[in-house]
Amino acid sequence: MVADADEIRGTAHGTAPTPLSVLDLVTVGTGRTATDALRTSVDLARFAESRGFHRYWVAEHHSMPGVASSSPAVILAHLAAHTDRIRLGSGGVMLPNHAPLVIAEQFGTLEAMAPGRIDLGLGRAPGTDGATAAALRRTDRLNEGADDFPEQLAELTRFLDDDFPDGHPYRRIHAIPGPVQSTAPGGVQSPHRPPIWLLGSSGFSARLAGVLGLPFAFAHHFSAQNTIPALDLYRESFRPSAVLDEPYALIGVSVLATDDEREARRQVLASGLSMVRLRTGRPGLFPSPEEAEAHDFSPLEREFVDSWAGNIVHGTVDEVRTGLDDLRKRTGADELMLTSHAHRGELRLRSYELIADAYGLPTA
Repeated sequence: MVADADEIRGTAHGTAPTPLSVLDLVTVGTGRTATDALRTSVDLARFAESRGFHRYWVAEHHSMPGVASSSPAVILAHLAAHTDRIRLGSGGVMLPNHAPLVIAEQFGTLEAMAPGRIDLGLGRAPGTDGATAAALRRTDRLNEGADDFPEQLAELTRFLDDDFPDGHPYRRIHAIPGPVQSTAPGGVQSPHRPPIWLLGSSGFSARLAGVLGLPFAFAHHFSAQNTIPALDLYRESFRPSAVLDEPYALIGVSVLATDDEREARRQVLASGLSMVRLRTGRPGLFPSPEEAEAHDFSPLEREFVDSWAGNIVHGTVDEVRTGLDDLRKRTGADELMLTSHAHRGELRLRSYELIADAYGLPTA
């Protein structure tokens, strides 16, 4: 069983030249709780579905107070219960942190809950610092997981397809829910299997996705300098497969559209302060704009924040649309996955609303 390419490719709506999607980090701002953030995620997913966004992904992060997305499968189950049509997926699950069988079971369960709507995006980074990764993996051999990624991916794929060869030690082990249920007396074959995407911020996963003929998602939102080289490598390496006959590349983009340009700048400054703290080993809740404006940035911190802000498409909706259109033309991306960061959930929702209106996305 392989994923249908139609489940991967989207259809652009309105005047958007490519499908638009959403990446949610379940941001927790100061003065707010994880419950507040998850309620915002439900509101965002429902809105995205109502306005024709193609897919809604959540990312795996750990030990970061301002990011409440440590358990993508759990969050996706919650979102599946509150939506009906939009594709839901991981952007991504960090494969080295988990046994492949566990991921196959989790996403097989999600597929049973929301048939034909689940994407399985996989990354090879830990999604956290080294000490936390060691706690997750119960080992201090952190490089082992990344180095073994192709083998882990192959094992996961075989669990999803239930096609270990005769003589393999896992031949009699089955991921449930999964294809083996169709071989039991009275069993019925499910028409769907979650399509696998490879995620990356450098060339490793780009090349692997190309060689395997899989769709590729690149983290432009935090590795913009590598975007075009990685996409070029993916396209050059691509080999047609049972999944895709031609490359399909998505890029994640940090974006914030506001009614007031000044408010966009304030929220981006807060995002910069959040990243300064993360990069210096002091992750915290997403700060308020007032907190960011009162912070005494060192010259080095100011240089970092300015660089960080330069990779966020932000401002009025006209400025944002121009920036997104330019980015798509420069990269040739087949799909744009938008992630918005702001202290308050209503500002994130408003950003997507403005973008949906700018591109004429229909209201369901």
